Amino acid sequence: MPWREASVMEERLRFVARLLEGEGMSDVCREFGISRKTGYKIFNRYKDDGLEALTDRSRRPVRYANQLPVPVEAMIVRLKKDKPHWGARKIRELLVKRLAGDVRIPAKSTVHAILDRHGLVAHARKRHRHRAEGTALSQAPMPNDLWCADFKGEFKLGDGQYCYPLTVTDQASRFLLACEAFESTKEVGVFEAFRRLFAERGLPLAIRSDNGLPFASPNGLYNLSRLSVWWLRLGITLERIRPGRPQENGRHERMHLTLKKEATKPSGKNTLQQQARFDAFVSEFNQQRPHEALNMKVPADLYVTSSRPYQGLPEINYPFHDREALVTNCGRICIYRKKINISTVMAGQKLGITEVDDGIWLVSFMHYDLGYIDLEQRTLQTIDNPFGSRLSPMS
Repeated sequence: MPWREASVMEERLRFVARLLEGEGMSDVCREFGISRKTGYKIFNRYKDDGLEALTDRSRRPVRYANQLPVPVEAMIVRLKKDKPHWGARKIRELLVKRLAGDVRIPAKSTVHAILDRHGLVAHARKRHRHRAEGTALSQAPMPNDLWCADFKGEFKLGDGQYCYPLTVTDQASRFLLACEAFESTKEVGVFEAFRRLFAERGLPLAIRSDNGLPFASPNGLYNLSRLSVWWLRLGITLERIRPGRPQENGRHERMHLTLKKEATKPSGKNTLQQQARFDAFVSEFNQQRPHEALNMKVPADLYVTSSRPYQGLPEINYPFHDREALVTNCGRICIYRKKINISTVMAGQKLGITEVDDGIWLVSFMHYDLGYIDLEQRTLQTIDNPFGSRLSPMS
């Protein structure tokens, strides 16, 4: 049988357990529907690193500014303090002489990113730099200050198909904005669901979600997904709960318990019938069901439509940047006939680029600084996460 998407680690654990019990590699691989090459790869990971090796490994490139050996990073900082007027290019040349081939020399953009992170870069002009806080989840006292979005756990319908309910609530009023039955968690359907919701209810100030697809992407730039990039374009702040901390989205999770009990047991015969049950649940939850936390009022008594109407994507302009570049479907931009890898989650987005040092360019998306590039390395070197510390680094 092929790996089950719901729990790949669980499948790997069972696979390794069978081998440890003495079964042959060929027989176990055949039963799990994988090649012997893959089987040996998994088993060797387990033997080398134990159970932690069975989790999905990040595909992000290894060498980034925040991943240099500590002594090398410390040396870069010391060299800059010794030569405060030297830029990253000259500091790198000093580094080459000091290390003398002992370790691989980082790119100019990596050196510049380290200096920036340590506050050692003098910016040529003051730029209005917005940095998302990201460390604390907002209290959201008013309707549309914060929406919470999630996919409730899948369940099987009467026809044997699985149903994946997308749910969206307003944090302050508990108003259930959407509950839609999907056949998968693919982005395309979710985009359309949020377009309809934004057109009907307007835009929230922020959206809180977990770190799973389609709201986030473990392999995306700063853990972004195409969906969350779209939200940013609309001026919506991103909030992420920590992995394994569903209580940080407690109100939404509490609604899920009620939804599961009242609208999924028993489940509908098919998706259309299940959606009808969800629609009835939404109506009752918003219009009839009193909430103790709301002084026994119903959510509809408190919720009002957002004052921020949805009018499509606003234009992005970069008046303080040297040039602009459009990210291709392959996740690249082109500068002086050099293709630079950014991220496929940014495909179709316009970025601002400005030269901040000799051969080193700062790349920005809207008012967020994404990192630095140089034309030799052709890869974005990330800096401090501009979208909040709870979002993972770039992959």
